Amino acid sequence: MLNGLEAVFFYLFAFIAVASAFMVVSARNPVHSVLFLILTFVNAAGLFLLTGAEFLAMILLVVYVGAVAVLFLFVVMMLDVDFAELKSGALQYAPIGAFIGLILAAELIIVVGGYALAPELAGTGAQPTPPIETRHNTAALGDILYTDYVYYFQIAGLVLLVAMIGAIVLTLRHKPGVKRQSIAAQVARGKDAIEVKNVETGKGI
Repeated sequence: MLNGLEAVFFYLFAFIAVASAFMVVSARNPVHSVLFLILTFVNAAGLFLLTGAEFLAMILLVVYVGAVAVLFLFVVMMLDVDFAELKSGALQYAPIGAFIGLILAAELIIVVGGYALAPELAGTGAQPTPPIETRHNTAALGDILYTDYVYYFQIAGLVLLVAMIGAIVLTLRHKPGVKRQSIAAQVARGKDAIEVKNVETGKGI
């Protein structure tokens, strides 16, 4: 259970996060939407800190706020995209959006209803972690990740590496007529690479 001060911060972070998430989808300016998205991530990180998951809070700030949201903001500001034209045909996707919303609502009802009926089943699917007084959540998560799931972790890293190399190979284009640096040709140059001239005093070349 939360004490008085923790409850105040919980409701504060939750209210700002929900309001910011609503502004993300309702703001007309896409730059404002990205800024509200960053505010949502920051308040979600605060909620993670209240639950003792400091690792998830830092990852949320470093990865999503520091990389994804800022990169998206730069893309929106640099590209001249006509968002009014993109939003003009949004009503045709309303039935699909409503169907997906009903599925998400049903899943939330199942999760909340299951927890209300049998709260003891919430922690049966995960491995127990030591209390924060004896060991931090980050250390316990690292032990589980690099012992029980080390092979899956390495496979995920290889998949991401192959995806990164594939994206570079697919998007790399060599334009003809563009001068490029050739280190081998520079190293192999001889004395003919330069020309020495005797310049008379008071005269140019």
